[in-house]
Amino acid sequence: MHLKALAAVLLACASAGVAAQAPIVIKFSHVVAPDTPKGRAAERFKALAEQMTRGRVKVEVYPNSQLYRDREELEALQLGAVQMLAPSLAKFSPLGVKEFEAFDLPYIFPSKAALYAVTEGRIGRGLLRKLEPKGITGLAYWDNGFKIMSANKPLLKPVDFRGLRMRIQASKVLDAQMRVLGAQPLALAFSETAPALRDGVVEGTENTPSNMFTQRMHETQKHLTVSNHGYLGYAVIVNKKFWDGLPGELRSTLEKAMAQATAYEKTIAQHTNDAALESIRRAGTTTIHTLSPQQQAEWRRAMQPVHAQMEERIGKDVVQAIRREVAKQGAAGPSMTRK
Repeated sequence: MHLKALAAVLLACASAGVAAQAPIVIKFSHVVAPDTPKGRAAERFKALAEQMTRGRVKVEVYPNSQLYRDREELEALQLGAVQMLAPSLAKFSPLGVKEFEAFDLPYIFPSKAALYAVTEGRIGRGLLRKLEPKGITGLAYWDNGFKIMSANKPLLKPVDFRGLRMRIQASKVLDAQMRVLGAQPLALAFSETAPALRDGVVEGTENTPSNMFTQRMHETQKHLTVSNHGYLGYAVIVNKKFWDGLPGELRSTLEKAMAQATAYEKTIAQHTNDAALESIRRAGTTTIHTLSPQQQAEWRRAMQPVHAQMEERIGKDVVQAIRREVAKQGAAGPSMTRK
């Protein structure tokens, strides 16, 4: 009896030792394809985190809405069903943090330099802190790039949008943007967009070239306009309770891994979009239009009322702070450049 009891104790200790050595699992869910800036950076973070923690952390990446769609993923994070996300910045408004909608304002960032001055500085850090009362810790901003427009007709002038059903992210700013152009906005999850374009539920959309190409949207959109009218970026976020519960040295190591993954993401974002646009060109299914400076100025004038309409909703102080930071960069100009 004594030997049996001792054996049971030893078995229990051995099991506890195995359990203690089991890696901490971070489920990283996102809605885009693996071969996009976000998808590739998520895989880079996985590799870095597992290597730098020597296997103490295991990162499971779930792309293409495998676990959750746009409207579901933030709730899943808050409930602890997943630990990490990289949602587009527009998705924080439904949580009550409307300041992030400033990133949706058309033509607010005339260059990547102006953008990074905001996201990497005091303004960007302050916005991430606003997520903490929601049970979310913001770790980094990831870049996708400037958006282009697509439809089954050329979109060269604001008048060309009249009456078109255009897919948007769920954003009051993007809704207002399409309405000032005379279009009919329809908010759809990213995973629903390509089928909706194929089935004629919507007639056009806006997104980055990499997202359009990897979802094969160009196969059902006859025209693309390189307008660079708006920005699409993400915030890498974690469940705050989970993050705060990690051992301090492990959290510090993961922060270093995230910093390296973020630097990598910024180096590939524009290249990936440029390559995607060239792949669309080679596919031969889509005519690509580039706006002249005069056309770009006309688009800018047409969309300018959105700023006045949305400033109070977003927060006048935030919008004005962004404008001041952009002005410091000396980046304001007649058209948005791609760098």
